Amino acid sequence: MATTQVNGVSVGYDDRSDGETLVLVHGHPFNRSMWRPQVDFAVAAGWRVVAADLRGYGESTVVSGRTTLDVFARDVAGLLDRLGVPRFVLGGLSMGGQVVMECLRQFPERITGVLLADTSAPAETDLGRELRNELADRLLREGMAGYAEEVLPKMLAPRNISALPEIARQVSIMMRTTSPVGAAAALRGRAERPDYVGTLRRVEVPTLVVVGSDDEFTPIGDAELITECVPGATLVVVDGAGHLPNLEREAVFNAALGRLLQQVTAVGGQR
Repeated sequence: MATTQVNGVSVGYDDRSDGETLVLVHGHPFNRSMWRPQVDFAVAAGWRVVAADLRGYGESTVVSGRTTLDVFARDVAGLLDRLGVPRFVLGGLSMGGQVVMECLRQFPERITGVLLADTSAPAETDLGRELRNELADRLLREGMAGYAEEVLPKMLAPRNISALPEIARQVSIMMRTTSPVGAAAALRGRAERPDYVGTLRRVEVPTLVVVGSDDEFTPIGDAELITECVPGATLVVVDGAGHLPNLEREAVFNAALGRLLQQVTAVGGQR
């Protein structure tokens, strides 16, 4: 684990191996440890992998108020500037996928391949804004424990809670140990989420879209929309997985990721 200062906050991150670079952005309410199986897989495949905790999460500085997606994206760019990484494959899950889309809006020239997992591209709805702000209020009032217990059967396909007890435990711990202050700030920021459909239509690099077949937060239709928007994008529906197919069906997810990385290499995306 390492830390560095980025845009006025301390960012905890892992930077493993060398070579062409894959950057992974975690979802809410998690931290960079959710990507451990993919980090190990990509490093073994010869890639340098950078995974960081977003501000407000994990070992990064906890911030209050409201953290919008453009702030998260600038932090991603700032960290990679610090690490001397000009171009990279960029992947994210859920909120992390929306950070990726914001990065595509801000600095598409730096991104050589895209992974968008269990995420959604349209702007937040009026109801969604209301619910996110209400949840932020609740987390500040009650903490993370009750929320974590409620959403675990949605984060993982319910049958996987008993079938994969160690994964369920890991996911529960990540949620329970997340700062409610940081999580609330991100929720308020995502309540203002813009529409990324137009941004996706301009993507010109290899793109992989992944979704769990049983994802209740971002159903298959959300993934299909992204796939329709990005020219040449590949959609992989992971059978028997919920919102975290990278953990619930690690082998299937990693195989799809490996094909994306091979595609990026084949088109010379990081010359």
